[in-house]
Amino acid sequence: MNTPLIPTSQILIGFGLALLISLLGKAARALALSGAIAATLIGTVIFGIGGLPWAALMITFFVTASGLSRLFGARKSDLTDKFEKGSQRDWAQVFANSGAGAFLAVISLLFPEAVWPWVAYAGAMAAVNADTWATELGVLSPKPPRLITSGETVAMGTSGGVTLTGTAATFAGGLLIAAVGGLCQPDVPAAPFIIAVSLAGLTGSLIDSLLGATVQAIYYDPVRQKETERQILGEDGKLVAPLRGWVWMNNDLVNFLSSVAGALAAALIWSLIH
Repeated sequence: MNTPLIPTSQILIGFGLALLISLLGKAARALALSGAIAATLIGTVIFGIGGLPWAALMITFFVTASGLSRLFGARKSDLTDKFEKGSQRDWAQVFANSGAGAFLAVISLLFPEAVWPWVAYAGAMAAVNADTWATELGVLSPKPPRLITSGETVAMGTSGGVTLTGTAATFAGGLLIAAVGGLCQPDVPAAPFIIAVSLAGLTGSLIDSLLGATVQAIYYDPVRQKETERQILGEDGKLVAPLRGWVWMNNDLVNFLSSVAGALAAALIWSLIH
């Protein structure tokens, strides 16, 4: 199988665009240094291979995620201790959100005539954008979240907790990616693409919540007397066992798996309806 050659100019433009976004993210304190480096490398792969349509989805995610984080950061200040990491994304968070996308960009080289790698990529980005919107806008809910597995009322910020407000934000975040993708690829039928990608965003975000409620490692912080995603050191200086979940299933891995779920859902739905 012959793979198409990518013009050197496109690779250089992709690198320049990825570097610019990474520097802007670092300056805006949306990215840590390791996150900026990872974003440059992964962005070069995605932008350099996929070109502007693929870049547009990544930029949409980055801009809206960073904007919402800044806009509603004050509302989440009381929940900071619950999350594993702060608002500045490190390399692991960048990979969790865009690693599947980089893989699909490479796959698109092997299947240059196929549409499904693009649809799957859009589904992955819809999932991470939907989950981010749910996290950032879910704090606006007038009612406390309920655990997705049991319906039990839990504290705001609890992994696996969902609200009507957060679910609406989830769908909106996925729909935005679908709409941008539909505009960027006019040769792809818009209606089935938007349906597939929007539903994939919702699916990926719900998978994220399901994993968060079941197998994600959650610890109990005795000092703050609350559950947290952060690993806790005991009095002996050793890591304590998680309250629930698997110790290796951290939030970054959950986010990565939800993006993979979004990619698979988009490709499957697309194959059924287009």
